Amino acid sequence: MRLTAELGDITTVDVDAIVDAANSSLLGGGGVDGAIHAAAGPRLLAACRELRRTTLPHGLPVGEAVATPGFDLPARWVVHTVGPDRHRGQTDPALLASCFTTSLDVAAVLGAVSVAFPAVSAGVYGWDAHEVARVAVRAVRAWGAEGDRGIEAVRFVLFTQRLLGAFEDTLAAPA
Repeated sequence: MRLTAELGDITTVDVDAIVDAANSSLLGGGGVDGAIHAAAGPRLLAACRELRRTTLPHGLPVGEAVATPGFDLPARWVVHTVGPDRHRGQTDPALLASCFTTSLDVAAVLGAVSVAFPAVSAGVYGWDAHEVARVAVRAVRAWGAEGDRGIEAVRFVLFTQRLLGAFEDTLAAPA
């Protein structure tokens, strides 16, 4: 599995699935979540409302993932995951790692070959960029080492130079 990091807008990347750093309500928010909802169009919000009505009445738990169609995005699927919020005492790196591994599990079931991730929890949820990069890269590498599950490329698509630098440093370090 090939891992790369790039500066860019995750809503415009040509991959099978993009990962949304969502909040548990799945009803949109700020940051990358708001950008994905805006770019995907109103059918994404309708699909998320339907998930809440039918299968997730209490919202999506932290560290778990669920998929919707990508609607107006170039990506066929959006995999929504809820990152841990350091400001609420959610500081366990395993919980953050779960965001990446469960998202990959969901994407693999969908038949995705390429997946793009943002820096889950590095924004308003207060996690340090380098810590997110270390946890994310370690989790994705470990997931990929478990055997061929169909995903060939994981792209970390980051919106600031600071985040990009953290991911580039981590990817360049020995595995």
